[in-house]
Amino acid sequence: MLIHPQFDPVALALGPVQVHWYGLTYLAAFGLFYWLATRRILQPVYAARGWTPREVEDLLFYGIVGVILGGRLGYVLFYKPAHYLAHPMEVFAVWKGGMAFHGGLLGVIAAMAVFAWVRKRGFFEVTDLVATCVPTGLACGRLGNFINGELWGRAADASLPWAMVFPQSGSELARHPSQIYQFLLEGLLLFVILWLYGRSHGAHHRADGTAVWGRVSGLFLIGYGLFRFIAEYFREPDSFLGLLALNLSMGQWLCVPMMVAGALIWAWAGRRA
Repeated sequence: MLIHPQFDPVALALGPVQVHWYGLTYLAAFGLFYWLATRRILQPVYAARGWTPREVEDLLFYGIVGVILGGRLGYVLFYKPAHYLAHPMEVFAVWKGGMAFHGGLLGVIAAMAVFAWVRKRGFFEVTDLVATCVPTGLACGRLGNFINGELWGRAADASLPWAMVFPQSGSELARHPSQIYQFLLEGLLLFVILWLYGRSHGAHHRADGTAVWGRVSGLFLIGYGLFRFIAEYFREPDSFLGLLALNLSMGQWLCVPMMVAGALIWAWAGRRA
C-alpha cells in the first residue's frame, strides 16, 4: 500500500508571488493544445481549408475563455446551486476552487460556435480539430488533481499494489488513485484513439469533394463519456452530493447525455458521408 507523496502545491515562490503546480498544469494543457493543433492543420483535410497557426492562436483564446467561464458556471449550477443562490458573490471566488469538466465542455462548445461564426467556418470543422487536441489537456488536469491530493478514489483492497492513502481525505483508508485512472483513460488513451482516428477518418468526402465533418467530435463525446463513466466507479463521490439515483454519481449522470449526443452526432455524420 502506498501513501500519497504530499507534494507542496506551490511549485515556485518568488517573494509574495506563488506559482502553483495546478496553474502550471493549465499552462501545459494550453501549450500542448497549441502544439498539437498546429500539427493537425498540416494534414491535407485542414491544409485544404486554409487553416493557419494564427487562427489556432485565436481558437485557443476562445477556448480558454470558454473553459474558465463554463467550468465555473457548470460547478455552480450542477453541483452547488443552492449554496451559490444563497451566497451569490462567492460565484466569483474562483480562488476557493470549484470547476466542473462538463460545464467547461459546454463553455468550449459555445466558444467554438462563436469562433466558427466569426471566421465563417463550419461548426464541426472547428470541433473536429479541437477534439483531437483536448485529451492531453485533460491528462494535465488529472496530474494536477493528483499533485494536490484531491478528488481521491473510493476505498480499495489494501493488497492492491497501487492502493494509496490520501491524508487529505482525513482517514488512513486505502483508496484507488482515481486521478491516475482518469489520466490514463480520459487523457492518454482517448488522445491516442482520437488522434489516430482523426488522421485516417477525420473527414470523409462526398462525390462532389466537399468534406463531411462531425465524426471525430461524436467519437470524443462517446469516448470521454464512457471513460469518465467507468472511472467514476473508482472515484469518491462528492461529499455534499453522494450517490444519486441508481447509485450513480453526478459525474456519471452528466456523462449519459454526453454519450447520447455523441452517438447522435456520429450517426448524423455517417449518414451524410
